[in-house]
Amino acid sequence: MENNNRNRSGFNKLGAAQKKVLILLAGGVGLSLAGTPKKYFAVIKSVADEWNKINETSLKRAIKSLYESKLIEAREHENGSMTVVLSEDGRKKVLTYNMDTMTVKKPAVWDKKWRMVMFDIPNKRKKERDVLRNMLKQLGFIKYQESAFILPYECKNEVDYVVEFFNLRPHVRFLEISKFDDDLALKRSFGLV
Repeated sequence: MENNNRNRSGFNKLGAAQKKVLILLAGGVGLSLAGTPKKYFAVIKSVADEWNKINETSLKRAIKSLYESKLIEAREHENGSMTVVLSEDGRKKVLTYNMDTMTVKKPAVWDKKWRMVMFDIPNKRKKERDVLRNMLKQLGFIKYQESAFILPYECKNEVDYVVEFFNLRPHVRFLEISKFDDDLALKRSFGLV
């Protein structure tokens, strides 16, 4: 956990161009993992838009600095060309940056389903448990019980991202609930009535 905190603070010291380079490289990794042509084009478009916002001098400076910081690696090919890729530390920094800016989008019309995250995280991982609670609050969840948080909007991808990042999969459950007996107060809390 301390390592994750160190990664988060180190990433905040990076300049805007450096952050973009890391995120764009991560976009390239995401492209190879995207499952449908629609997702391919979405990644390609967002990456192209961001590249256009970085001028050549800033880009060269950012890449040099990231290389010196060991956040990216240059891989030389047999034909003499080189490819710049994220290092393991660079991947971690991109993940922490994404987590810092992550939000859950509120839909125009509520689908009448509740999303509940329940967890039972051992005391020896108290720091991760506290970070999970804080992340759920950042995403807009309300505490339902001590280790149960609830939100009325689609958020499975965001929750999975946080759970995977902190390696909490065995301790966390995600439920989608259509109806339960005391949801009127929650509807009021989220402005749904």
